[in-house]
Amino acid sequence: MSGVTKSELIALLASRYPQLATRDMDFAVKMVLDAMAESLAKGQRIEIRGFGSFSLSERSPRIGRNPKSGEKVMVPAKLVPHFKAGKELRERVDAGPGNDDGDELATVDDLYQARTMHG
Repeated sequence: MSGVTKSELIALLASRYPQLATRDMDFAVKMVLDAMAESLAKGQRIEIRGFGSFSLSERSPRIGRNPKSGEKVMVPAKLVPHFKAGKELRERVDAGPGNDDGDELATVDDLYQARTMHG
């Protein structure tokens, strides 16, 4: 199973909403993602009701190994983004494809078809 790229998401949205220009869809997706990244970079938590929340988790410093030489190296502490799915998203995912409440969810197949239709 492959992931969904930003350009595939934009293509899917553009195919679902033909009344909106693709460049506007592109701008909207980029603005939302940029705003989310900026908020996380500032240490803020993001909550999207029904979808989930994004926060930062701290990874402690540790001793790792250089994969080429096997030499021990110190890996410093760092902050990493963490996503926790909301209840509604967990329920929709658990129900599986075709078992949702009538809302059409994007599938990898939808995105592949949108990508091949739009170049």
